[in-house]
Amino acid sequence: MSNTGPATKKQRMDVKTIGTHNGTFHCDEALAVFLLRQTTTYKDASLKRSRDPAVLDDCDIVVDVGAIYDESKQRFDHHQRGFTEVFGHGFSTKLSSAGLIYKHFGKEIVASVAGLDPSDRKVDTLWLKMYREFIEALDAIDNGISQYSSQEQPKYRNRTDLSSRVGWLNPRWNESCRTLFLKASQLTGEEFLGRLDYYTNAWLPARDLVLAGLSSRQNVDASGKIILFEQFAPWKEHLFELEVERGVSGDELPFYVIYPDETGGNWRIQAVPVSPESFDSRKALPDQWRGVRDDELSKISGVDGCIFVHASGFIGGNKTKEGALNLAKLALTM
Repeated sequence: MSNTGPATKKQRMDVKTIGTHNGTFHCDEALAVFLLRQTTTYKDASLKRSRDPAVLDDCDIVVDVGAIYDESKQRFDHHQRGFTEVFGHGFSTKLSSAGLIYKHFGKEIVASVAGLDPSDRKVDTLWLKMYREFIEALDAIDNGISQYSSQEQPKYRNRTDLSSRVGWLNPRWNESCRTLFLKASQLTGEEFLGRLDYYTNAWLPARDLVLAGLSSRQNVDASGKIILFEQFAPWKEHLFELEVERGVSGDELPFYVIYPDETGGNWRIQAVPVSPESFDSRKALPDQWRGVRDDELSKISGVDGCIFVHASGFIGGNKTKEGALNLAKLALTM
């Protein structure tokens, strides 16, 4: 029993404390607290919600309150005059407390959750992807940055985003105070972890497949204009990013992608668009094939097993991989 007392006291002394403001809470500090609890330093931290400087000074780290941004002091507020911090890496949105914590602790969190070595380049890829797709919008909303210019008005209201759902957990104006901050923090955290899980275990493997296909395309056709995937995976976003990263020049850009359809029974030939959102292709399938199907298409093209070519020429189908490849090789010459 003599050992229990001192050990318990020491454990209490070792517990870190996270500080944030009390009163109405927002998505940014709810997520910031959750993220801190994914780190080695603050994983078992307690939480104090207060605006009292004396209380906050007793905390090991403070987010979204205190009018100080100083990593060396573990103070991460963004409300003070003159604060202009952004994430960098091409992003220009002013940070909220979520972005601040993610900027400084995000790589550690990503590596830990994804089970990757911190030095793995995939950590950087996921860190940037999560900021672009998840964190940046929270920063913008908290800082009052609109997606639209003052001349543009949205055609409908959307209050189903994460920031809005966190907001609904605050007490109503006409009810007694209820403490749901931890529920809000858990809500933001579950969505963060779910998104990171998708990017780690689905998005990143697809990127690896696209990189392999882009790197080996001369083995498919000497022109390098045809990419072959032996299994279906979302490829478009990755292809455009990897072309830039790998410095693929304009005259080396691929025109067609061959892949099995999602059922695995047939094969697709798809023309690469000029940009990810464009309906225009770098080289659409030949005009005389467009809108034609089955035996008639096989007769016109001279390739057995044809299924269709879309009327716009951006995609077609064949019953076999060899057939789809033959269509692509013919299309290059037409």
